[in-house]
Amino acid sequence: MPDHPIATLPLTSGSMADIARRSLEFAKKRGASDAEVEVSAAIGQSVTVRHGEVETVEYNRDKGLGITVYFGQRRGNASTSDLSVEAVERTVDAACAIARHTAEDDAAGLPDADQLFKGDAPDLDLFHPWGLTVEEAIEIARRTEGAALAVDKRITNSEGGTVSAYDTDFILANTRGFLSGYPSSKSSISVGVVAEDAGGMQRDYWFATHRDPQRLDSPELIGRIAGERAVRRLGGRRLPTTEAPVLFDANIAGSLIGHFVSAASGSSLYRRSSFLLDRLGTPVFSPVVQIVEDPHLPGEIASSYYDAEGVITRSRVIVAAGVLEGWFLSTYSARKLGLETTGNAGGNHNLIMKPGALDLEGLVKRMGRGLLVTDLMGQGVNTVTGDYSRGAAGFWVEGGEIRFPVEEITIAGNLLDMFKGIEEVGRDVLVRGSKQNGSILVERMTIAGD
Repeated sequence: MPDHPIATLPLTSGSMADIARRSLEFAKKRGASDAEVEVSAAIGQSVTVRHGEVETVEYNRDKGLGITVYFGQRRGNASTSDLSVEAVERTVDAACAIARHTAEDDAAGLPDADQLFKGDAPDLDLFHPWGLTVEEAIEIARRTEGAALAVDKRITNSEGGTVSAYDTDFILANTRGFLSGYPSSKSSISVGVVAEDAGGMQRDYWFATHRDPQRLDSPELIGRIAGERAVRRLGGRRLPTTEAPVLFDANIAGSLIGHFVSAASGSSLYRRSSFLLDRLGTPVFSPVVQIVEDPHLPGEIASSYYDAEGVITRSRVIVAAGVLEGWFLSTYSARKLGLETTGNAGGNHNLIMKPGALDLEGLVKRMGRGLLVTDLMGQGVNTVTGDYSRGAAGFWVEGGEIRFPVEEITIAGNLLDMFKGIEEVGRDVLVRGSKQNGSILVERMTIAGD
């Protein structure tokens, strides 16, 4: 395996591979039937500026090892940040001691060898170190915050502009012949501000995150969007309790996909704590919805040729014309369910919701009358029953146009009803972590206000 030339990281990929191999050899000598290990190194910097003055400068430089050992179907794991030979051996000993005292679990164990990724992982264009000095990061944060504060004189306070950059590298290996890793980076710019008038104060924010800092929106654009979002929320009103269509803007619509993923994940299924139980192959969304998982998109946050266990990942359709076509399973959860792993140990990969023909303005016109939600609060989501209730803020729409801002309301429904009631998916696609989606128009929900 080539040694990645990352001089700033605490370890090279070659030295991490050597540590991983020694760890596995030591586990086998201690009697483990199988073992898997991850060795990682990371470096990062985060700078926050508030009112033009530096508020925080954070810097991290980390390395670590985590190992899981198996004695038959008994499992133990341990971790350390000390990668000296003696410390690694002590960590392996600790994992072995834990395994010897745990109960057998018939689903425990490494993935089958034929499920593991083989060969060198092709370059997915995930590594773009920003290389900012602290002074350069401070200047970008000032530009971002300055652009937000300049939007309107009613913006009276700032939560700060933040610029972050992180580079990581890792090696994942197991006793079934898998050994691989790759470097990656993540850069972000964010800002939050507070607007105020005689009616009170409102806050809002905006951010951008990408592997490649050259593909981030400009600091001025991020700041302007944050400022405009805060100002337009001034004068918010409450609504009388009613039922109406609800349009989730793209920035928060991905949370609906997140609730779906949680309910469609193996741990929820084998515990029988999901509202999607026994619904594979049946309609769970409206026919306009298609969701695909594409782990191999160059440059994206959730791209990888293998999952957290080394299992090969594949592009696949998750939802086709509203019909649920696949779960999100690790090796363990798949065995608990009597199924095959889907390569989702560690979570889902790039989930792409097929966009429709309308942008946000078009969706507002299509809705006619209802609620455009731009912010959600609280965690009132039950993935066992699908019941959904969250605090919300946004805008009331009449005649296909935004009329006034709305605050201090709650939107409620059942996720299955909401999914089946999706009328349109917008083409205003945003990438938020592992989710790529536009705004989502839901046919009807309960809006609780006065």
